[in-house]
Amino acid sequence: MQWQEIRKHYPAQWLLVEASEAHSDAGKRVLEQLAVIDTFPDSTTALKRYQQLHRAMPAREYYVFHSSRETLEVIERRWIGVRGIA
Repeated sequence: MQWQEIRKHYPAQWLLVEASEAHSDAGKRVLEQLAVIDTFPDSTTALKRYQQLHRAMPAREYYVFHSSRETLEVIERRWIGVRGIA
């Protein structure tokens, strides 16, 4: 689904979505096709579920958004340095 279609189906909700089609363009992530994984009453619960899924499947592209956002703008960040062992 595209973002505008998702907004119509899930008004005023926190959403955990997965990007099934996306690409990078000028330092931004362009999300073409999204799948709604789940809905949540608040951002805290949504982010906890995001963390669980990201740890289990780090190669997949998950995001948390509120459906009140008219457009999606995801700015890419480049990680520089070494990550420690958690």
